[in-house]
Amino acid sequence: MSKFEDFQLKSELLASLHDMGFNEPTLVQEKTIPLALDGMDLVVRSKTGTGKTGAFLVPIIEKLEKGEKNAALIVTPTRELALQVYEVAVKMGGLSGIRSTVVYGKASMENQIRNIRRGTGIIIGTPGRLIDLMKRGELDLSRTRFVVLDEADIMFDLGFIEDVEYILSKTGRNRQTMLFSATVQERIMNLAKKHMSEPEFIRIGEEKVLTVTTISHSYAIAGNGSKMAVLLAYLNEYRPEKAIIFSETKRGADYIYNILSREGFPAMVMHGDLTQAQREKSLDQFRKNARFLVATNVAARGLDIDDVSDVINFDTPSESDVYVHRVGRSARMGKNGSAFNIVYEDEIDLIRGIEKNVKIHMSRIELDQEPYAHLSDSISIGARGGQRPRRNMGNRRGPYRNSKRNNGRGYGGY
Repeated sequence: MSKFEDFQLKSELLASLHDMGFNEPTLVQEKTIPLALDGMDLVVRSKTGTGKTGAFLVPIIEKLEKGEKNAALIVTPTRELALQVYEVAVKMGGLSGIRSTVVYGKASMENQIRNIRRGTGIIIGTPGRLIDLMKRGELDLSRTRFVVLDEADIMFDLGFIEDVEYILSKTGRNRQTMLFSATVQERIMNLAKKHMSEPEFIRIGEEKVLTVTTISHSYAIAGNGSKMAVLLAYLNEYRPEKAIIFSETKRGADYIYNILSREGFPAMVMHGDLTQAQREKSLDQFRKNARFLVATNVAARGLDIDDVSDVINFDTPSESDVYVHRVGRSARMGKNGSAFNIVYEDEIDLIRGIEKNVKIHMSRIELDQEPYAHLSDSISIGARGGQRPRRNMGNRRGPYRNSKRNNGRGYGGY
């Protein structure tokens, strides 16, 4: 394994990397950084959680000069990913004097314009807001030397291809372009041929392996008709350190969050009906002290949160690529992780389809759902939008709070 010192980086950048706890590059960083430092255009295929952010930020910060304006552009598909890249860029470029600015929708454009006018070396943003600023004449990319398309496959999935091509058309012809993606499909290859100059292709891992091998996959059947009973049984028996729980709908996410909160589970919720400030607060609390984040697919798109031990699909997705994006939130940077799925008896084909398409094996686990039988008829909003019958649960707190297994402490006490 090489060291960051082997890349002959500036002392300020090395000091920042060490302050961040980065001493040895990951495999994608080891393969990418030398070529990026040589100025080559790159198409990098690497699974989520392998260190792609550092793979493009290290060479960019190394090559930028203090005081340069709009020299580097990093395009991301979501606000959450833009914020995460920005946080890393600020830490990594601080000692080198490289300023970064993040721009995204549903936030104050005036503040973003003010930051751009002050002068910034790295612009990080989502396609829509970048174009808004460009058309207002506030963002000039004609002298941009570096362009990164981060999570390009997600960019395509969300329909941003025309926006991306417009942005690229406004940057300088002599730019260095780097494209990062978990999968490299024909549409990405076509983009590379059209907008990149003799790109070098870097492939980390096998194309057919869609998830990192450090993730274990399992499922349980809600035999009594209650996914909530299965969820509570799993949380108490397996005690995940930090988990994201996915619901297919916003209403379902609120339902799960309310039940968990009522039962004493330290949880936050995140979905599209929340304001940007509320979403950022949920993510901040999840990073700091909440053990659970209940979310819709908005959280599956590019979130990079350290130490997520479990991904729980309360509603198991019918599309395999959605499953891959969700479970990629765990097992980051070579760590181990678990993906747990809850299905009804008539949804077992979802498990079989994912196993076949993602080329994994899911182990069926049996859970003691009996302590949560009072939830057996509670409403559960599934992936296909259907509802299970509901009965009045009153103010019952659940027998597990004072069970022998929990010693009366409840979940929040461990």
